[in-house]
Amino acid sequence: MTLRDSIDVRAITKDEIPEWIRALNTGFLRPPTVSEQEIADRSSYVVLERTLGAFDDGRCVATFRSFPQELTAVGGALVPANAISNVTVTPTHRRRGILSRMMATDLAAAKERGDVVATLIAAEYPIYGRYGFGPAASTAEWIVDVPRTGLDPRWSGPADGGRIDLVDGEDVRKTGPELHERLRRGQPGAVSRDERWWLLNTGAPEVTSGSWTEPYYAVYRSAAGEVEGLVSYESDDKWDDKRPHNTADVNWLIAVTPTAERALWHYLCSIDWITKVKTGWRAPDDLLPLLLPDPRAARLTTQADLLWVRILDVVRALEARTYAGSGTLVLEVTDRDGLSAGRYLLEAGPDGASCAPTTLDAELTLDVGELGRLWLGDESVVRLVALGLVREERAGAGSVADALLRTSRRPWCPDIF
Repeated sequence: MTLRDSIDVRAITKDEIPEWIRALNTGFLRPPTVSEQEIADRSSYVVLERTLGAFDDGRCVATFRSFPQELTAVGGALVPANAISNVTVTPTHRRRGILSRMMATDLAAAKERGDVVATLIAAEYPIYGRYGFGPAASTAEWIVDVPRTGLDPRWSGPADGGRIDLVDGEDVRKTGPELHERLRRGQPGAVSRDERWWLLNTGAPEVTSGSWTEPYYAVYRSAAGEVEGLVSYESDDKWDDKRPHNTADVNWLIAVTPTAERALWHYLCSIDWITKVKTGWRAPDDLLPLLLPDPRAARLTTQADLLWVRILDVVRALEARTYAGSGTLVLEVTDRDGLSAGRYLLEAGPDGASCAPTTLDAELTLDVGELGRLWLGDESVVRLVALGLVREERAGAGSVADALLRTSRRPWCPDIF
């Protein structure tokens, strides 16, 4: 028996949660200790049949977890997704095919359940393309030099009849979920948040430890009194030669109107002693820089892939999203794992789309990972053709595909999971 054959990959039992957490902490280079609180917390929400471990002589040496999620497609439809997280392999057991076995087990189960896509946040770029994932939505981060913005330093609040108030975590737990629902239904790439997300991000004692530091929360209400924006932020305390050099560090900011977004950023830039604002991870085409009289005051510090998508059901994925134009396209989709391979005819228009297997000649040939990269509208088919990642079987098919698939605003996933 080889070392690879001796490793048992399977769903864990409740009694194995502590050992699984130890392996998870080891894989993420955290202290390999396990607290009773962490055991209790994990036990309260993990789905055991979707929590995999690899065991070598009884010791857990790899971890993998998936959970149900909804992902917003172009046009606002919410599609069932298989969200993947907590993927680790202990350093002593790399290069033995363990991740491939865990991924194959989980994706096959997701396909059987009827999930349309699988999603993950890739810590390392080269890994997940092997399993049919493509980078589908990016993120960006800016640091704002407040004195350079050109904003009125005497600003004391919105002039549109709205108002900004400081609130506490309990208030956010009441108003935040509904606001996020409004945001995600209009934001391709956004994902669902469960109750636990709001508990964790507002310091609820039942899920946070003694290390929790309470941030500030500010809410924007329109002139009609409706909550349209929320921000969570922290600040440091730095002075030099009796001058403040403090930074407001945004944990998250959600707004469902440009007015609310503008007001919250202006608020952050108007706080006394704040000379820099770190935006946190934002959409790659976020409005922020152009909200400032001097957009150069916002310096881009991060621009990277974030959400990766793996198409499990080509027909349902292409029918779920909307299309700005009208046209037809025959796609030959390759998939080394066989989950989504086939030739498909897409007939799309502003009123809807149909997709079905076909025997017509293919116009474009692409791997399922490239289809995942294109599905949310962020990438150019013509660009991928130039890179050799998509093959045109009919001249000009890439331009036709771009006219159908690309979107005017870029997709964005506000969450790490």
